[in-house]
Amino acid sequence: MAMERTAVNPWAWSVELGYNQGEVVSGHARTLYCAGQAAMGGDGKPRHPGDMAAQLALSLDNLEAVLGEAGMSLANLVRLNVYTTDVDRLFEHYGVLASRLGAAGVAPATTMLGVTRLAVPDLMVELEGTAAA
Repeated sequence: MAMERTAVNPWAWSVELGYNQGEVVSGHARTLYCAGQAAMGGDGKPRHPGDMAAQLALSLDNLEAVLGEAGMSLANLVRLNVYTTDVDRLFEHYGVLASRLGAAGVAPATTMLGVTRLAVPDLMVELEGTAAA
């Protein structure tokens, strides 16, 4: 049985922002819970200090790498938690995230949280996802 996704949106405003309030997932056989992905290079060192757009793009690249290693892609993402040290600055660059999710044809249930800091001081954004296949 193929995985089926059904958007749950009691209000239309979230769809206009690129995410669903919820998603019912049925027929899936595998679920991947991804650790938070940030702008870390393959050597484990942070990249792009002070550059929110570049950090967001690399965080997405790293999330896609984890998904790919499990035989999945952004198209399998059903839940996305976004943690940032600067919500206003992240919204200035939100198109980076929205365009990549839109290109994958998904609008995962999403939560964005402003936090005091992330595990590594130079990091400004971290993406935590759940995917199903």
